[in-house]
Amino acid sequence: MVDHDDLRALQARSLKMQGWIRQQTFSPENEKTLRRFSSWEVSELILGMNQSTFRGRLAADPTFPTGKVEPDGRQRWFSLEEVNTLRRKLKSRGKPLMPERPKGRAFRSAIANFKGGAGKSTVALHFAHAAALQGYRVLVVDFDPQATLSHSMGLTDVSEEQTVWGIMARDLVHETDRMNATSVAAESGASLPQRSIPDSIRDLGLQTLRIHDFIRPTNWSTIDIIPSCANAAFVEFASAQYRHLNPEWSFFAAVSRYLDQLPDDEWDLIFFDCPPAIGYQSMNAVFAADMLCIPSGPGYWEYDSTTSFIGQLSEALEDLAHGFTGTFPTGNMDLPKVFRDVRFLLTRFEPGNDLHRAMYQAFGKVFEDKLMENTIEMTRAVEQSNRFLSSVYEIDYREMTRETWRRARTTFDRAWEEYHASLLVAWREMAETNETRKAR
Repeated sequence: MVDHDDLRALQARSLKMQGWIRQQTFSPENEKTLRRFSSWEVSELILGMNQSTFRGRLAADPTFPTGKVEPDGRQRWFSLEEVNTLRRKLKSRGKPLMPERPKGRAFRSAIANFKGGAGKSTVALHFAHAAALQGYRVLVVDFDPQATLSHSMGLTDVSEEQTVWGIMARDLVHETDRMNATSVAAESGASLPQRSIPDSIRDLGLQTLRIHDFIRPTNWSTIDIIPSCANAAFVEFASAQYRHLNPEWSFFAAVSRYLDQLPDDEWDLIFFDCPPAIGYQSMNAVFAADMLCIPSGPGYWEYDSTTSFIGQLSEALEDLAHGFTGTFPTGNMDLPKVFRDVRFLLTRFEPGNDLHRAMYQAFGKVFEDKLMENTIEMTRAVEQSNRFLSSVYEIDYREMTRETWRRARTTFDRAWEEYHASLLVAWREMAETNETRKAR
């Protein structure tokens, strides 16, 4: 027989092993650090510049960062901070190297699907790193209680109060207090029934936390994270209880309302890593998102799961549109929920596999131009990056053949470039819409 105490004991043993694994994958101080990037990577892969031209520019201007030369080599290696300094100072063919950044708030992308193992966390991690290497300031939000993205970002000591659950509980208290104040001040003069929040929730003190208290830095200086942890798994049960306490609470807009409070110019891109289910957390993610990226493996069951996901998501969003009216505030998002774009991305793809190629054709016939042309190929380097909780961008190419590493990086580079191009179109449209609203 196994009860909850036995399960807790198994978890405690597993956590000890988890700590040992992190010591093998992180630094000796159990802290994940970001490696330096070689002059070859910086010039050709990051800045898109001829290596000889890059070296000439460095030699011509003593104010440029020069990186470090390792004792056993002649190549220079640059930190991410130095890369960003070079990006701000250098020009290529007379054009600045900073990425396009439309006006207004950060653009939000949700990486979502039902299927576990579809590559959601892998895509979110690599897209965040690719965007950071492009010069963007990135915020990632981990909605998944498995916390794979948080662990991959080097977060190991996360309390549930500082996760999405904390944001939702904080929002419940704030919204309930606001509704109660509105009820007392009703035009009719009659006081409406007050909604009560138990002391067990108020005593947590989450309502006193500032918006930045939920955000943690990562080992990438231009990437921050709202992390998750295993203890946050109870958020689905807690959220159901919260809705019972206040049925008028627009629970699905809690994270959107929170993000609306962030300064517009602090981050450029926000990525959501969603759990493999439609629940309170994932509904918050998709409602707050401007664009949806749906990864899927290339098998039939994954196709079936993706079909179920978009169907159930459609039904859930339709229910929200009909069940909540203008009396229920949803921040700066409108009902019915509209995405500026949706993209399907095949992961773990093997170009030489006949079944994978056939499934790609099937996806294309159904989703047409919503299916991304580029796929995430399954390579040895990609498998290794997943195993060591790192992205391909974090792996030193000297740990394998350069060709193996380059192939793995190329598959993510191409996928990000394609997704980024679609994202920019939607981002410009969003910026223009918001400017028009302000002008009215």
